[in-house]
Amino acid sequence: MMLVPYVSKKAMKPEVGKSLRYTETSMFGKEYTENGVIFVAHRPAVSYGDGGKEFFAKVTMKGGLIAKVE
Repeated sequence: MMLVPYVSKKAMKPEVGKSLRYTETSMFGKEYTENGVIFVAHRPAVSYGDGGKEFFAKVTMKGGLIAKVE
């Protein structure tokens, strides 16, 4: 699961067509893929300290850009 700095899924949706901002967390290799599905989380208590809420999202990537956020 990769960490993202977006404060909500709603805040991620306008980012469709842009590059994903993320932090890799896996010790088993990269999770990021330019084409495919990535699962991400916003964990403010763990990494960002921005006071936002924790959320999880399924992000579809195409050509290195966000294609869909669920």
